[in-house]
Amino acid sequence: MKRRIWIAAAAALIGGLASAQGFPAKPIKVVVPSPAGGPPDLILRAIIPKLTASLGQPVVVENRAGAGGLVGTAYVAGQPADGYTWLFTTASHVNIPPFNENAKYDPVKDFTHVTLAAQNFGQALVVHPDVHAKNVQELIALAKKSPGKLTYANAGDGTASHIPAEVMKSMTGTDILSVPYKGVAEATNDLMAGRIDMFFVGTNIALQHVQSGKLRALALTGNKRWKGLPEVPTMDEQGLKGFNKVNWFGLWLPAHAPADVVQKIHAAVASAVNDPEVKQQFDTLGLEGVAMPPREFANFVVEESRAAQDIARRIRK
Repeated sequence: MKRRIWIAAAAALIGGLASAQGFPAKPIKVVVPSPAGGPPDLILRAIIPKLTASLGQPVVVENRAGAGGLVGTAYVAGQPADGYTWLFTTASHVNIPPFNENAKYDPVKDFTHVTLAAQNFGQALVVHPDVHAKNVQELIALAKKSPGKLTYANAGDGTASHIPAEVMKSMTGTDILSVPYKGVAEATNDLMAGRIDMFFVGTNIALQHVQSGKLRALALTGNKRWKGLPEVPTMDEQGLKGFNKVNWFGLWLPAHAPADVVQKIHAAVASAVNDPEVKQQFDTLGLEGVAMPPREFANFVVEESRAAQDIARRIRK
């Protein structure tokens, strides 16, 4: 009996190794846990042709939105760790769980950390043109004059639209009402329609609407200006010292994925984000490619998760 068990285990191991060596042997699905048209989709649109060419198999995007990203993320956590189901999402991966008791996954333990693919220069704080504020200090004064009257779009607790807004409120002692949305596109449309007052949104989305005059940009949440909006100062420059919140985009597999599969996927992503054509597209989107190695990315996720838990505690005080 013991010998049969040993033989079965050895066969499974050998089969797993063979499978890993032959990876990929079929199309790959990339789950984005947010609605179509958001920043993760724009990044994937730039790199998927390179990934498909590098891996030799189609790489297909599937948007599984819901509950601020919880639905799609939990789905990936429950899939086989064979490298054929990826999760591609934002910093909300670690930021959402501390804010939502319904999170059914651990962002550190339930995933294999493949790479930090890209990051932006911070979110753009944009307002509707009818808001009587030309800079952050005027916005703060307006909020203090009428507590609870100003509104901001929240595309999900723990997302890059939520945390900067709540940190700003905490730092300035202001009362600004959070209005929930299912995604960035819906929130942006309502902001342009004047149904809400302000939104922390990706620079690539902000740029087109600022240039058209439909929105006004007051600040960037990173620690340096972006050449796409060179006249827009950072939050730090406008008196909120130490304010530095950028959005980043990572790739994960379910926990316990084979190391050689992880390395092969990381190599494909690294090649894609370093491609001159992709770099040019990223530059237009206000992004920079990173391709952080798996071990370094795992440590990064641990640190970011701890930071998110600390922010959640401070916001709830």
